[in-house]
Amino acid sequence: MKSLFFGFAIFCGAITSAVSGAVTTYSNLSFWTEDVVAGGSIVASENFNSYNGFYPSAITGSTGGITWTANAPGGLYCDSGIFSTNDMNVAATFTFVPGVQAVGGNIFGTSVDFSSIANAKIKVTLADGSAYIGYSSGPADFVGFISDGAAISSMTILATKPSVDVYVSADNLYFGVNAIPAPGAVALLGLAALASRRRR
Repeated sequence: MKSLFFGFAIFCGAITSAVSGAVTTYSNLSFWTEDVVAGGSIVASENFNSYNGFYPSAITGSTGGITWTANAPGGLYCDSGIFSTNDMNVAATFTFVPGVQAVGGNIFGTSVDFSSIANAKIKVTLADGSAYIGYSSGPADFVGFISDGAAISSMTILATKPSVDVYVSADNLYFGVNAIPAPGAVALLGLAALASRRRR
């Protein structure tokens, strides 16, 4: 009886570890890109160049088969390829449909005229509670995540600095997009090949 219970416990432990997964955090775009590509995906990016001016409500875009929606209290403002909140000291949230396994961005703090604020404190939080906190000085700084478990459905960004009004901003968003067809698609391709061979 003990050995049966022990075997069942090991089996349950294997299921739990496989389902829970882990999220890895990056502060280097090259390392993030290398791991995305090594995982069989390609990188798609949103540069915000097609957005300009004030948006009182959410904005939506699509790249690489990923639809993203962004919103923030007080609306959003985009200028010269830079996405930002319209109000200072508030967070912006991006949601992704479908969820993604890898996401990142050049996230930093700006003043009202879109000038970078040195040493702004950046907090990036995913829906599952995974987070990055660090300092940023400009649009070259990067924060990214790769999940080997559940898909990432949203990402909230915030920039702050004591006694300074800061607008959280993003110069680019990056997604890891699966370059390998899903198993169902592969099966359909195999059936199609088999059917075409039979017709000959």
